[in-house]
Amino acid sequence: MTSLVTEPDVRQAIKNHIYHSVSDTMMLRGEGVYLYDADGRSYIDCAAATFNLSLGYGHPAVIKAIKDQAERLIHITSSFQSEPINELVAKLVELSPKNLTKVHLKVSGGSEANEGAIKMAQVATGKRDVITMFRSHLGQSMMMASLSGNAFRKEPFPLIYPGGVHVPDPYCHRCFYKQQRDTCGLLCVERIEDFVEYASSGQVAAVVVEPISGNGGNIVPPDGYFQALRQFCDDHDIVLIFDEIQTGIGRTGRLFAAEHFGVEPDAITVAKGLGGAGAQVAGILTNDRLAGLAGHHHSFTYGSNLLAAAAANATLDIVSRPEFLANVRATGDHILARLRDLRRRFPQIGDIRGVGLMIGFELETADGEPDVALTNHLAKAAMKHGLIMRTSRYGFGNVLKIRPALTLTMAEADLICDRLEETFQEELA
Repeated sequence: MTSLVTEPDVRQAIKNHIYHSVSDTMMLRGEGVYLYDADGRSYIDCAAATFNLSLGYGHPAVIKAIKDQAERLIHITSSFQSEPINELVAKLVELSPKNLTKVHLKVSGGSEANEGAIKMAQVATGKRDVITMFRSHLGQSMMMASLSGNAFRKEPFPLIYPGGVHVPDPYCHRCFYKQQRDTCGLLCVERIEDFVEYASSGQVAAVVVEPISGNGGNIVPPDGYFQALRQFCDDHDIVLIFDEIQTGIGRTGRLFAAEHFGVEPDAITVAKGLGGAGAQVAGILTNDRLAGLAGHHHSFTYGSNLLAAAAANATLDIVSRPEFLANVRATGDHILARLRDLRRRFPQIGDIRGVGLMIGFELETADGEPDVALTNHLAKAAMKHGLIMRTSRYGFGNVLKIRPALTLTMAEADLICDRLEETFQEELA
């Protein structure tokens, strides 16, 4: 199978998907990795809502923490200290890379966290430009949409935030430079020098990078990439910011993907999974150099919310357990192994990549080109088999993603793969 519809139809279908993206399905309740609709059907949510339910639906420890806190105090201005916020700061400093000693919690979501980290870098360095990846997704605010990759994200807007410099992703399967990893010399880092010299203002404050791309297609950088990028930033006095809004809080089988890749960034942004079962919480973890941005430059009314902090504390207590993280790695490895077995029987499956429970795989035509139409078709068809799946690049990409709650059991991992195989057999045979 190569394509299900013609190219113009693909473009129109994608636009319909983007602008009319609310399903007719009414969901009523959830438990663990399962979501239940109004007709009584159950689904395994392979997207953990919006990749944010690290502990799944309705986790009792998170619910109890929120209820207990609600009986004492729901919200105060962040100008005052509070027990849940102080506890969360202490836990994040303890669990993060050793060079990160400060935490800014006066943000409510990932977009605000990324924007705040960039502001900190600009103030600390006295420079302005921001380097990001072609396929990056840093958030939905105007600054973050502007600095993210993908032209379609910016297309409707007459004015975008200036100073963004976009460079190729470390995407070995479809290398921008047409190289092979064993001989490339990591051109994806080396050639950033040219972008700085010819495409920037000459005043680059920060590189913002997702350790594994979220919306961009689950791209896992090759060994040595982040060490080379760290050295590049050090050589040019550029702040290295890890957007760990999707990769952080256990998603890769480590508390932070920085630990998996063996590098210390200057800042890490967190959100999504920090809330455990849906609490809205975010933060910016920084080294000493970036600390000290005045509150009037970046603070939000519902940042440092006490209910959210209580949920985050309960989440970190669970996710930080060695046995919990070991299970994330084991179930992720099991899913990857089963996907590789499926690829032997279904040639439409292309590159398979992932770390822990951040997994993606490409759908390709017979000549190896991205098959966007098939990817969107399979994501829709999977619902009939009890799977909720997301695609890459808001429907413009050819990657199906598997990122369930981190509480996933081995039996549930097998059930995901069984249902995926059933989908393939029905749609691709």
